[in-house]
Amino acid sequence: MTEPLVSTLRRFNRTYTQRVGALEESFLGTGRPLAASRVLFEIGTAGGCTVRHLRDLLGLDSGQLARLLRALETDGLVLTEPDADDRRVRVARLTPAGSVAYDDLERRSEDRAVALVAPLTDRQQGRLAEALWTADLLVRAATVRLVEVAAHDPRAQEATRRYVAELDRRFPDGFDPGPSGEEPETVALVATSDAQVIAHGALRPVPEVGADVAEVKRMWVDDGWRGAGLGARMLRRLEDVAWSRGFARVVLDTNGALGEAIALYERSGYTRIARYNDNPYAEAYFAKERPEEAAQPAGM
Repeated sequence: MTEPLVSTLRRFNRTYTQRVGALEESFLGTGRPLAASRVLFEIGTAGGCTVRHLRDLLGLDSGQLARLLRALETDGLVLTEPDADDRRVRVARLTPAGSVAYDDLERRSEDRAVALVAPLTDRQQGRLAEALWTADLLVRAATVRLVEVAAHDPRAQEATRRYVAELDRRFPDGFDPGPSGEEPETVALVATSDAQVIAHGALRPVPEVGADVAEVKRMWVDDGWRGAGLGARMLRRLEDVAWSRGFARVVLDTNGALGEAIALYERSGYTRIARYNDNPYAEAYFAKERPEEAAQPAGM
């Protein structure tokens, strides 16, 4: 399957880059190459942003981004200066001329896209929109980064807030997470794409259940990423962390309202077990044993 997929992807890349103007020295006739235009676009879309955010968002190294920003500054389109609240942080903003250039870039991009799909029938345009949405989601999913962080990391805290808000929306009587605070041994995984947190999961030992038992907590995937397999990928990574730290069993609980989560756990080889805690929101309990081939180094 990989070989035909790679061939198709490469053919699409050649077709698309040619037709959207990515190969032109002057992208869409703006007088700027594609890379500089993309940096201008992101700064304008965000209404100004830190240089670090740009670097993380676009996946550029510091030197390349610095050169692009200098070129935009030389053209009078961008101003980069220390942040008023933290002078160690540099912020990039559009100048008045940069705002005009941003609007012009938006208009040219819109016109090119409209002209590209205009020959297609309504049905063909619908098929293309659906295909491109799916392709965009899956390509971004393939490049998602899973990062192990401490439970108090700002990214983990942001994901936890969004997880709590979702449960509060979905549970019939709302959701109260109770007192804040995590055991110091808790490990969190966050998934990021385009510098945004899009999924989260945590792992903690539960000695009250067993000395070699770890519990998966706060599994969450952003609504816009449902269907991309990110939940299964996050769960597998959490299991790998558990096995690598010497745990022999992973347990978790969930609520009956989260049908997609229950289906994920069952597909992933979890079996239902008896209640093991006093969580008032838990209605289903699952466990998975460590495969024999998994490594068994020292515990967490």
